[in-house]
Amino acid sequence: MTKQERPANQGRRVAARNRAALITAAREVFAEQGLNAPLSAVARRAGVGQGSLYRHFADRVALATAVLDENVRQIERAAAAPDASLTSVLGVVTWHLTRSTAFVDLLRVRGDGAEARALAGRVHSVLAGFGPAGRDLSADELMLAVAMVSGAVAGPTLAERERVALRAWRLLGVEVGPLRQPETTAADEQSDSA
Repeated sequence: MTKQERPANQGRRVAARNRAALITAAREVFAEQGLNAPLSAVARRAGVGQGSLYRHFADRVALATAVLDENVRQIERAAAAPDASLTSVLGVVTWHLTRSTAFVDLLRVRGDGAEARALAGRVHSVLAGFGPAGRDLSADELMLAVAMVSGAVAGPTLAERERVALRAWRLLGVEVGPLRQPETTAADEQSDSA
């Protein structure tokens, strides 16, 4: 290749995009195949080489932690929205419960290790910020309810998992807003690359 034919090095911009793609792919692959899914499947789904995966994440634990951290950041962003309510935040939490095996495990057992406990603590803080819900549930009771719903979330299809999750919330007497993932902003992707 001559100098004129080579694409320009896009450096950090591509690195941030690759990292975001790897996190999204890991969430999907882990949801489909479990946390022991081959990391090569994550790299393939993200459209990057395995070397790129290991440049961003030293191992499976680092990748799963990044997925969990992104899930929690999305919940925190939902809670910080001007029109935020416990109902809307629980919609985001439930979206993650139906799509992320690692997130379910984190909230069900409050994690193994300091990082997982810190992430679960951040979710607890978000829920505590809305005060009692439904039947005057405290943040601790809401975390227990989230764990209970996560234990009920089962089914071969996404639609079935969503249906079961919403039914479980109704049985607990807690209103949940539409299941949705908050938008990822350019600023979030930039902070990921730092």
